[in-house]
Amino acid sequence: MPIEFGDVKKGMVIVGPDDGQLYQVLDRDLNTPGNWRAILQLKLKNLKTGTITNNRVRPQDKVELAFLDKREMEYIYQDAGGYVFMDTETFDQVTLPADMVGELMLYMKPNTRAHVVFYEGKALSLELPASVVLQVTETEPSIKGATAAAQYKSATLETGLKIQVPPFINVGELVKVDTRTGEYLERVKE
Repeated sequence: MPIEFGDVKKGMVIVGPDDGQLYQVLDRDLNTPGNWRAILQLKLKNLKTGTITNNRVRPQDKVELAFLDKREMEYIYQDAGGYVFMDTETFDQVTLPADMVGELMLYMKPNTRAHVVFYEGKALSLELPASVVLQVTETEPSIKGATAAAQYKSATLETGLKIQVPPFINVGELVKVDTRTGEYLERVKE
């Protein structure tokens, strides 16, 4: 359904009029200089390539709004084609290629749930939960009398993710990790 560029808001996803690719609106600035024509400056992110561009458009021109379908899915396993996710309601499976999910899979272990975003039935991106709980598989031994304010040490988690943890964390313990920053949040008791 086409709408006017003037009605486009931050966060919306539009179909590029020139190339048919999907763009997320990062920012918009409407400039109406006196009795001149209004110009709308849009900052757009190409969802396929990740490149950010600035576009000047007329507010009355039309653009196609993209309707995205976000589904909760569970990561099941990895195969030669990529990472297999299962829809938690319909049990349909979809394989996301490694180049699409990349580093995000360092936060995912089997049976972890996340959201997969679809456009016209095709998987577009993966959205992780805000935090995940992972087990420490490798780190230096803890130091007696260490406090949380002391220096952090490196640790490797069960998915291969490397993070900094407080010195009192040991191998085998569960830690909560922020998926947006990759930072240690807290120790989790089983």
